[in-house]
Amino acid sequence: QVQFVESGGGLVQSGGSLNLSCVVSGIDFSNYAVGWYRQSPGKQRELVAVITSVRSFHYGDSVKGRCTVSRDNLEHEVKLQIHSLTSDDTAVYYCNADSGYTDYWGQGTQVTVSS
Repeated sequence: QVQFVESGGGLVQSGGSLNLSCVVSGIDFSNYAVGWYRQSPGKQRELVAVITSVRSFHYGDSVKGRCTVSRDNLEHEVKLQIHSLTSDDTAVYYCNADSGYTDYWGQGTQVTVSS
């Protein structure tokens, strides 16, 4: 059974930083691309950042230059950091694990950026 434990969401200040963590169990973590997507009300789910099993990086256009994703294969953890937050970063953030054949989603964590 695949389980996600997402943490770090909540209310954050505009201009500040966001730190999210996701620990995934039940998969061969090191062989999955892992990362984060987000969805705002009325919008489609979009890529935030993904790190592949060979440690290549993919960032969404809206966060490029102010976002870092990292992974710890021993701890089965993927972390996300976003700086210089604006109200546009308000969304539900979802952790994702993708083997290329199967992908799994966390339940999501709400992030609200306050001015």
